[in-house]
Formats: sequence, C-alpha cells, structure tokens
Amino acid sequence: MSDSYTPPKDPLEVLHEDHELIVVNKPAGLLSVPGKGAHLADCLLTRVQVAFPTALLVHRLDRDTSGVMVFAATPHAQRHLGLQFEKRQTKKTYVAQVRGHMQPNEGTIDLPLIVDWPNRPRQMVCHDTGKEAITDFKVLKASDAESRVRLFPRTGRSHQLRVHMAELGHPILGDPLYSDDAGAFPRMMLHAEELRLRHPDGGRGMRFRAKTPF
Repeated sequence: MSDSYTPPKDPLEVLHEDHELIVVNKPAGLLSVPGKGAHLADCLLTRVQVAFPTALLVHRLDRDTSGVMVFAATPHAQRHLGLQFEKRQTKKTYVAQVRGHMQPNEGTIDLPLIVDWPNRPRQMVCHDTGKEAITDFKVLKASDAESRVRLFPRTGRSHQLRVHMAELGHPILGDPLYSDDAGAFPRMMLHAEELRLRHPDGGRGMRFRAKTPF
C-alpha cells in the first residue's frame, strides 16, 4: 500500500436503507475503516455515519476493492449480521479481471492463508499454519491477455481472492500488492458485485447488487 492516500470524493451511493440495514456501494480507493494517523481518517464508515449516525461496522472490503458493503443501523443488527458472516451464512460474489487465459472454466481453490509477517499487510499460502481459505471461481470470458472471472469466496480471509488468483498465476490486474502491473491500471480490478444475507428483523433473504464499474 502506497503512503499517499487520496480517497475518491464520490458521493455516498446508498443501495438500500431500512430500520436495521444500510447497504452502500463502496468506491475503489477508499478505506472501509480509519487507518492509523489523521491522514487516513477519511473512510467509508465515517462517511456513512455522517448520513446515518447510528451506523455500525459489520465487515470490511480492502481499500482498493469496490462494491457492496453492509452496515448495521442498530446494535441488534450488528450482532445478527456479524454472526451470519462468522458462520459463513452470507453469500458473496465478486467480479475480477485477471492476467492471462484462465483455465479450466470453473473450479475451486483451496489454499490456506496466513499473514506474511515481514511483508505485512501481505498474506501468503502456508500449508502448515495457514487458516482454511476456499474460493470457487467461474470464468466469464477469456483472451490470451486477460480473463474476466466471477469469484465466490466460501471463507473470508484477508486478501483471500487476491492471493488465490496470484497463486494460480493469474493475479488481479492493478493489484498493488500481488501484481507487478499496478501502475498500468486506474484501479485494482476487483469488485464486490453481490451480497446475500438474512434480514436481522425476521430473517428473510435479501440480495444486494452493485454493477461492476470496469
């Protein structure tokens, strides 16, 4: 992650709002929560709290990832949603543009991950001490140069999709940590397209989508 942090000034895009949930489309380049230091104070959480003062954090997206992110409007909703994420009851769908012609067209990546301490925040695969990390993938279209892939993480490890793609030899284009082409793209080509969860009030299934911007 570079030292210069110039978050986008996009207006808040609210996808859904009710008495328990606030769902927004996070822009790429904006931290989910404040970083260390005043220069990293601007983040999606504080922007959401300007519009919705009771908003509480439930989960995060990496700074360079865009897409669907849910906040709780009440402590009850925060607990309810937190348990859904913890118990892997939510369903997340991402779209990524990756380097190279990805084959086969669909499959599952099962590579355990752990923080790469000397190089943190980087993560790495470690079969001895890593935590289980599983991603299903489906190739949407492919050329010799790059592929468009839909990713379905079954676990929620830090940088999971980014490391899994890089380990397959198909790093996400524009990834500042796991690809060497970050300067060639205006952003990291990873977007949280869809999130499915149960509503904290009554448990009905909800689906939220944000169109992929690349």
